[in-house]
Amino acid sequence: MANRFVLNNVSYHGSGAIAEIPGELSRRGVEKVLVVTDPDLVKYGVVAKVTDLLDEAGIVYDVFSDVKANPTIQNVQDGVAAFEQSGAEAIVAIGGGSAMDTAKGVGVIANNPEFADVVSLEGVAPTSKHAVFTIAVPTTAGTAAEVTINYVITDPERVRKFVCVDVNDIPEVAVVDPDMMATMPAGLTAATGMDALTHAIEGYTTAGAWELSDMFHLKAIELISKNLRDAVAEAKSGEPGAGREGMALGQYVAGMGFSNVGLGIDHSMAHTLSAHYDTPHGVACAMLLPVAMEFNKPVILDRLADVAVAMGVDTTGMTTEEAADAAIDAVKQLSADVEIAPTCAALVEEDLDQLADDAMADACFPGNPRPATKEDVVGLFRKVMP
Repeated sequence: MANRFVLNNVSYHGSGAIAEIPGELSRRGVEKVLVVTDPDLVKYGVVAKVTDLLDEAGIVYDVFSDVKANPTIQNVQDGVAAFEQSGAEAIVAIGGGSAMDTAKGVGVIANNPEFADVVSLEGVAPTSKHAVFTIAVPTTAGTAAEVTINYVITDPERVRKFVCVDVNDIPEVAVVDPDMMATMPAGLTAATGMDALTHAIEGYTTAGAWELSDMFHLKAIELISKNLRDAVAEAKSGEPGAGREGMALGQYVAGMGFSNVGLGIDHSMAHTLSAHYDTPHGVACAMLLPVAMEFNKPVILDRLADVAVAMGVDTTGMTTEEAADAAIDAVKQLSADVEIAPTCAALVEEDLDQLADDAMADACFPGNPRPATKEDVVGLFRKVMP
C-alpha cells in the first residue's frame, strides 16, 4: 500500500509574507482575480492589506464577500456565479476556514462545472481538473484550510455538514502571515487554536497515521501547546508577540499532517454540533477532544503518552497509562486556560439519536482508531451536555 502526501506547491511564512502575492500572480500572467473573503474582514481593513498590494501591482480584482460563518451550498454557488461574472483568472482567498472552504468549492466547480450542485462533491470527489489557481491567505490560526485537501460545506435543508476530500482543491500557494491574524479577538484565537490542537492530536492518533505525518503532528502539538496561551493573551492586550507567530506556524504544520491521513470521532461529532446548533467549530472540537481521547485510550496508549511529552508534560516515572491520562489532563487544562466551556449549552437529550446518526455518517468517522457503535457515540455526546 502506498501512502500519499499532498502539499502546496509553494508556501510563504512570516511577517510581511503577503508582499509575495502580486509576484506569484504576475509570474503566471494573471491580470484579474476574485478575492473571496467575509464582510467583517472587509469592514475592518484586513482585506485592504492585500488589495492595496494588488492595486500597486496593477492587478485588477473583484471582491466576493458574501461568505457565511458556516458556508452553505448556496454560498458556494453564489461564489461560482461571481467568479464567472467577473472574468477572473484566479482566486485569492482571505479569511478563516469559511472563506477558504468557499473558495475551494468555487475554484473546483469553476473548472469542473458538472459538480455545480455542490452536494456531489461530498466524500472523495471524482473531479478531473484542478481548481482555479488559488492563493490562500489565512486570517485565523486553526483550520489550516490553506494546506489541506478538505473543505466543509453546510446543507441547511438537511441540517448537516458534509466534508469534501479532493486533491484538486488544495491551493497552489499558501501565504501564512501572522500580521493578517492581528485582528482576531481572544475568543476566536482560543477556539481556532484548539481546533489546530485537535487536528494535531487526532492526526497523530488516527487509523491512517504513519511516520511522515507523525513528524508533523508531534511538532504541531509542541508549537500549539507552547504558544496558544500567549497568543490569546496577545489578542486580549492588542500587542503583537511570539505567541501569534508560533500559532500561525503550528496550525499550518498540523494541516500538513492531518490533510493526508484523516481525523476521527472528535471532528465527526464537532461537525454535527456545528450543523445543529451553530456551535463554533473550534469550540466544539475543544469540548470533545478530551472525551474522544478518553474513549480511544485503550487502543492508543503509547501515542497518548507521546502527546503528553509533546505538550511539555514531564512523564518521568509514569506508566504508559499514567502518561496517557496526563495528556488528557493537559488538554483539559489548556482549554480551561483559554476560557473555552467544557459543555455545549444547546445540547439536549432528545437530539442525541439524530446527532449520533449524523456523526457516524461524517467523512471523518471511519478514521477513528477505535470502532464506535451508535450507543458509544450517544454516550460521548452525553459527556458534553450541560
